[in-house]
Amino acid sequence: MPQITLRQGTIRYREAGVGEPIVFLHGYVMDGRLWDRVVERLAGRFRCITLDLPLGAHTIPMAPEADLGLRGLGALVAEALEALDLHDVTLVGNDSGDAIAQVVAAWHPERLARLVLTPGDCLDNCPPTPFKPLVPAARVPALVTMGIRTQRLRFMRRLPLGYGLLTNGPLPHDLITDWIRAFRGHAGVRRDTIKVTRGLNPHVTREAALRLASFTKPTLLAFAPDDRLFPFAHAELLAAILPNARVERIEDSLTWVMLDQPERTARLIRDFVLATPGTSDTPDAAAGVRT
Repeated sequence: MPQITLRQGTIRYREAGVGEPIVFLHGYVMDGRLWDRVVERLAGRFRCITLDLPLGAHTIPMAPEADLGLRGLGALVAEALEALDLHDVTLVGNDSGDAIAQVVAAWHPERLARLVLTPGDCLDNCPPTPFKPLVPAARVPALVTMGIRTQRLRFMRRLPLGYGLLTNGPLPHDLITDWIRAFRGHAGVRRDTIKVTRGLNPHVTREAALRLASFTKPTLLAFAPDDRLFPFAHAELLAAILPNARVERIEDSLTWVMLDQPERTARLIRDFVLATPGTSDTPDAAAGVRT
């Protein structure tokens, strides 16, 4: 895998296709392969890049002093876009990757042409309710470590405090096994994960939402009405804040829309990119539709 060395450490990424860049962000204790089925459908027309963020399933520990709160992770993604010399980027988030994408749009929008948010953290829902106890638990690192290590067991993965509420379909056990192996494999990765967990703060997502009122670039909010972690109503609330936003429904799906409905998800992203102009130097480039 190619990798880039940034101020906070080294991250790996995957790349497929050529054309206008689409960058995908994943969630907590996951990696970029989660997006593979969508990338397969888009790589014929776009340059698709999936970053392996330091969210607990990464294989290269970050620098000990790295800021892995949400603001720090947003800065890391912005620096990665610069290091890869990407412009007119469509940034796509999911799960906690949504919170990071919002930070990029709110504080580092210069290289973005568009923002796509699929089900994920926003407003006060950061992290979602079943996972909120993780944040105070991270004051005792062994508690978080023990909880994540239980995901070695397949029956534990199916529980609401595992991966059980993320998909309507079968869990991607091969991926999850790799993710837990990466977490267990290096003390530095476990240290990073504790820092990320402590930094899941709704204060940041609330502030990001306020700042997004000035983000005039086209935004697509493609949420799943059946999702029990990330309510569809939150997409509508964000759309009311963003000046240039539209909302789409992804039916018959939970949080992992890229697994439950890869064709629908890819088509929404493709049509959105093709229907909206790229970034220009003027903040009001491209009028959009709000629903």
